[in-house]
Amino acid sequence: MEYIILDLEFNGTYSKHRHKFVNEIIEFGAVKCDEQLNIIETFSELIKPQISKKLNSHVSALTHITIDELKKSNNTFSHVMAKFRKFLGDGVLMTWSNSDVLVLIENYKYFYGNDKLPFMKYYVNLQKYCERAIGYHDKARQLGLSTCAEMLGITFEDDSLHRAYNDAELTAACFKALYDRELLQQFIYTCDDDFYRRINFKNFNICDLKDPNVDRKEMFFTCEKCGRRALRRSKWRLKNRSFRANFRCLRCRKDFEGRISFKQCYDHVDVTKKTAEVEHKEKRRRKNSEPKPKE
Repeated sequence: MEYIILDLEFNGTYSKHRHKFVNEIIEFGAVKCDEQLNIIETFSELIKPQISKKLNSHVSALTHITIDELKKSNNTFSHVMAKFRKFLGDGVLMTWSNSDVLVLIENYKYFYGNDKLPFMKYYVNLQKYCERAIGYHDKARQLGLSTCAEMLGITFEDDSLHRAYNDAELTAACFKALYDRELLQQFIYTCDDDFYRRINFKNFNICDLKDPNVDRKEMFFTCEKCGRRALRRSKWRLKNRSFRANFRCLRCRKDFEGRISFKQCYDHVDVTKKTAEVEHKEKRRRKNSEPKPKE
């Protein structure tokens, strides 16, 4: 089994021909690893833009790629794609998060009219794999590549980030440091119709309490101090895509606001709970009556 770790740099541009925005790929970078996760082959190619003749200033500043470099490469997407297909072979394609594989699908559809990658047999989202392997559980923020490398003690130069090959190589180092053969099997997807339905599914927050996917058994809060179940003292209200209500711990006499959100994913619902202090009217009155410091 060979593992091909791919990273892409792309330029957001508007296609007048298709009347829509497209993330046009401008650089491919990849490493091929054997079963011992040793790098045995590398791939690095720039692509001359075909949809837009201009390079987004943000992309240029982030990657330090210039439009002149891209033009000099004289590579078309089709030319580089043919070379990469041969490089990938029957290996497992891996990317850090699924954003790059979605951009690859977007470009393949734009240039070939096919919304599936016929050459991709197996796929792994290494961001999700590394989050599980390292025990990262922050639902509010996904694990970044540089953060993962820092947590693992892998050194890298900040200036080297945001170039396709360098990011692919750093991703490979994180993967090797966290390699677990049995765990990896849980993250390898066969690229069938279900895979494309899954990867194209857009997660969304459920904002209707009557939605059947809202688990009412989850709509409770416990006191952070004593651990006892708190009493709900108001009706649920929706604000900023989360359901909120006032709670009180009868033992600690502590009031707080409970906030719960339900995010619909492809095959499950993520539940996130948070609490916030409730400011009493008397406390607010005293706070507002205090003289403001003179400037």
